[in-house]
Amino acid sequence: MRKTTVQARTSRRRAAQARGGQAAVALGVLIAVAACGNDHTASPGTSSASGESTSASVSASATSPSGSPSASPSATVPPPAHPSPTSKATQSCVSRVYDGMTQAQRVGQLFMSAVSTSGLTSAESTAITQGRTGAVILMGHSSAGTSAIRSVTGRVQNLSPNVRGVTVRMLVSTDQEGGKVQVLSGPGFSTMPSGVAQGQMSPATLQQNATAWGRQLKAAGVNMNLAPVADTVPPNLVNVNAPIGKLQREYGNDPATVATHSTAFLRGMQLAGVLPTAKHFPGLGRVTGNTDTTANVKDTVTTSNDPYLAPFRSAVQAGSPFIMVSSAIYTKIDPATQAAFSSTVIRGMLRGSLGFNGVVISDDLGNAVAVKDHTPAQRAVDFVAAGGDIVLTVDPADIAPMTSAVLARIPQNSAFAKDVHDAVVRVLDEKHNAGLLSCT
Repeated sequence: MRKTTVQARTSRRRAAQARGGQAAVALGVLIAVAACGNDHTASPGTSSASGESTSASVSASATSPSGSPSASPSATVPPPAHPSPTSKATQSCVSRVYDGMTQAQRVGQLFMSAVSTSGLTSAESTAITQGRTGAVILMGHSSAGTSAIRSVTGRVQNLSPNVRGVTVRMLVSTDQEGGKVQVLSGPGFSTMPSGVAQGQMSPATLQQNATAWGRQLKAAGVNMNLAPVADTVPPNLVNVNAPIGKLQREYGNDPATVATHSTAFLRGMQLAGVLPTAKHFPGLGRVTGNTDTTANVKDTVTTSNDPYLAPFRSAVQAGSPFIMVSSAIYTKIDPATQAAFSSTVIRGMLRGSLGFNGVVISDDLGNAVAVKDHTPAQRAVDFVAAGGDIVLTVDPADIAPMTSAVLARIPQNSAFAKDVHDAVVRVLDEKHNAGLLSCT
C-alpha cells in the first residue's frame, strides 16, 4: 500500500479510461445513426434494491415525454469518458489522501449509508461519522423541491473528513430514473417520464433531457444518480418481471434499444456533472421475483457472453464511472452464489470480459430479502472479496458491523487487504474525477 503502488494503480486506470473514451466517441456515432430507426427511497415498506421504490402506487408520474424538459432533436454528442486532469496531478492527490488516511477512514470510503430526504437524523449522522462513511443515498420520496434537498445534502457534506488539508467530499446519490422511481420531485425538479416512455424518444432527445434532469440534481447537491437501468425485459416477461417490467423501468425489450437509450441517459448525466450508475449487472430483466422482497431469485437464462449484456458493455465503453451489481443468482454463470458475492460475475465478467475499471457498487445489502442468508458482516466482506468496491445499505445500523468486519479481515488475509486497497483507490480516483477531491 505504498504511495508508488497507488500511483501505478491510477496510471493503469488512466490508460484504460483513455481507451474507453475513444470507444465512446465511436459508439456515439452509432447511437446518432440508430436514433433514426429505433421503435418504440423509498417510503417505509416499499424499499427496493438500492433504495428504489417498488410500489406501483408510489410517486405516480407522466408516462409520455411531454413531462420532460424541452429538447430539440440533434446529433448525440458523447461527453468525454471522464474529466481529464493530468495523470500526475491525479496520482499525487489520490496518493496524498490515501497515505494520510487511517485504515478506518479508508474502509469507510467503501460504504454508502442512508439519509432521509426529510432531514439528517442523529442515527444517520452517527452511522456516517462513526463508520467514516464516504457516500450516502437519499431515501424516502420527497416533493419538497430543490432548495429543501439542498439543505439536507449540505448537512451531509459538512460531515466530510479533512485529510492532510484536503476535504474528501461525500458521494450523495439518489434513484432518479423517472416514472415510478423518481425519489425527488417538487419545485425545481421536472416530472420525469418512465423508462418505457424515455425509450420512445430519440437518443439525442433523451440525452438532452437527461442533461436537464442531471442539472436539477446538481442544483440540489446530488452528485450521483443510481441510474440508468440497463436491464432488458423480453416482451413475454414484461407483465411478470417484478423488479423492472411491472414498474415500466426498462428502455425497451431488446438489447440494442436498451443500449442506445441507457447510454444516452448516462451521457446526459455526465454532461450535467452527475455521476451515473448503470444497473443491475448482469441484468434483472429475465427474473420474476424482486430481490428486495424475495429470496433465491434466479435467472436461468443469462450466460457469460449473453447478447443481453450489450447495454452494460455500452455503458463501459461510454465511461460509466459506476456499475451496480444485482443480488440475483445466475445459474448459467455462477449457480451457487448471488452475483454481488460472485468473483466470477464481478472479476471474471465485469472487470475481465467487459473491461470495466470503474467502481462496482452493490445493490442494497441491508434490507434486501435476497441477502438475508448472510449476516451484515458477511455481506460486506464477501462483496469486497468478490471484487466489489462500495457496499450500499439502506439500513444505517448495518454500517458499524459491516465496517468492523472489513477492518478485522484486513490483517488476517493479504489478498483481502489488497482488495480493500484497490477498491479505496478506485473510489478516491472517481471522487477526484468528479471534483469531490481536490488538492489545489
